Amino acid sequence: MERNYQKNGLVNLAVALLIFLAGFGVTVFAGSLAGQAATVLLGLGVLVAFISWFQMRLEENERLEKLELDELARSRGQSLFESKDGGSYPAQNARLQFEKYMVPGFAVLVLLLEAGGAWLLWNWSGKTTTGLKGANATAALSLFAIFALLLFLIGRFSVTIARLENHRLLRPGASFLLAGAYVCALTALGIAGVEAKFPQADFWVARGLCVLLGLMAAENLLTLLLEIYRPRVKGKIARPLYESRVVGIFAQPESLFTTAAQTLDYQFGFKVSETWFFQAARKNLAALLLVQLTALILSTTVVFVDVGEQAVLEHFGKPVATLNPGAHFKLPWPADKIYRFRTEQIQSFAVGYTPDAQSEAANTILWTVSHNKEDNFLVANRAAIASAAANNGTNDAAKAQAVGLITVSIPVQFQITNVTDWAYHNNEPDALLKDLATQEIIKYFAGVDLNDVLSQGRLQAAEVLRDRIQAGANARALGAKIIFVGLQDIHPPTASDVAATYEKVVGAQQTKLAKILDAQAGAIRLNALSDAQAFTITNVADARRIQMVSSKFAEAGLFTNQIPAFKAAPSVYRQRLYAQSFADATKNARKYVLLVTNTSDVLIFNLEDKIRDDLLNLSITNTP
Repeated sequence: MERNYQKNGLVNLAVALLIFLAGFGVTVFAGSLAGQAATVLLGLGVLVAFISWFQMRLEENERLEKLELDELARSRGQSLFESKDGGSYPAQNARLQFEKYMVPGFAVLVLLLEAGGAWLLWNWSGKTTTGLKGANATAALSLFAIFALLLFLIGRFSVTIARLENHRLLRPGASFLLAGAYVCALTALGIAGVEAKFPQADFWVARGLCVLLGLMAAENLLTLLLEIYRPRVKGKIARPLYESRVVGIFAQPESLFTTAAQTLDYQFGFKVSETWFFQAARKNLAALLLVQLTALILSTTVVFVDVGEQAVLEHFGKPVATLNPGAHFKLPWPADKIYRFRTEQIQSFAVGYTPDAQSEAANTILWTVSHNKEDNFLVANRAAIASAAANNGTNDAAKAQAVGLITVSIPVQFQITNVTDWAYHNNEPDALLKDLATQEIIKYFAGVDLNDVLSQGRLQAAEVLRDRIQAGANARALGAKIIFVGLQDIHPPTASDVAATYEKVVGAQQTKLAKILDAQAGAIRLNALSDAQAFTITNVADARRIQMVSSKFAEAGLFTNQIPAFKAAPSVYRQRLYAQSFADATKNARKYVLLVTNTSDVLIFNLEDKIRDDLLNLSITNTP
């Protein structure tokens, strides 16, 4: 029976090598991404089959050596072979040295091949969605299907022999053969998917096989680490390091039930695996999986379109209808597919900057402070050319800087109006619309003046850009409506002190303008004050002139009227004038009234005003 195992191992090696070479040729012939990953797995199977066959041969030589030594010991006497030194068992020593050094080294090699293959294939498949050559796809599909059938037949036979006889060295190669059959079948399905108008089927199968390689590498690394700390028990046969449990489960998924049964029995403390429920589940596993698969397929026949959305219904890759919000029925996947689009929601993208939450949360940001991730746009500078032409002539005007740099944050808001045009007339419509907006913005800024954009031309620029972007979208049948284009955060670039220098120039211009306006205000104020003072002086002079003339006329009139009175009674007139003059002269002097007349008193008057008037001029009131 041992020789049969060795022959089985040799057959496994030959078949694995043959299928690997054929698969490599078919992969090169068809250019399948999944075929590349399958070839790597088949190559690993060849290495495992070779090392397991070689180890089986070493064990067979050791067995034959032991039989020969036993036969010699019986025929010539036990004394000739009482010494148990290493030189008496060369085959055994060769096997022990192989297991001690070569097997771990081979496991490390397999680990490097698995990890390197997974990494390289993942990066390579990411560069293109499919590398399949359409003219050779049908032949590659047929050949991989044949490879899958051959590997399945031989692999299933070897796996069954290894399981029934519990042969540990036959099991790794047999598992890789059976897993290779499934890998070839998946590759064939990927190529068939491309032929059925699913261009990414081959790509996704390749990605799945890359994940499988990664899992195998992770398991191999963990096995090597645990092998370092595994206790060595004399006489106990260890599991081969190059045997992959992941490959075993992938090749024999039914073994999961055995493992699960053992785990449940250990966890609950009784034979759960012998209960009727577990046995029924194990016997009817295919039916249960079929029921679940049927329910899953039937669940794809009902689709719900949310409010604010529209969906495009595809029948075998061709759009047939547009679904409005609500419940709809369709054929099961993959016959019918739907693609949802938010048609009522206002969507937006940014041109010229990458939004930064921290910068957007700030209320005020100076030009000189870097904020967001901004792009620079070329903008015309007509003022520089005009200034150079005025100062130095037309020849030097050509040397003036005709363009400048400006940074603008431009949010663009749009709405999808035709889902069919949006989904099918252009590839990646989101990116195309953003590229159109960027193109129109660059063209517009190249033809406008820097100072106009920074000052009063912002609203006009936003309207023009919206119309231009809308025209570009309509020309390419994007099925989108541009709602709003905003120009905000317009400033010179913050890099290389451009913004700081621009601020200095603008500050100098504003200071100059402020001084000019201040001087003009002072001149206006001075002129108005001078005019007011002149007007006041003129009016005061006129008033005084009129007052003097009127006074002189009044005096002349008074003198004319006094002459008749004087003539009528000269003495009375003089006394009257005297009395009036005395009253006028003494109207502010203090007066003393003497009420007693029958006494002769000597009165001495001190005319110095030492007493306040409020003390002398007392008001006397009679009180009862």
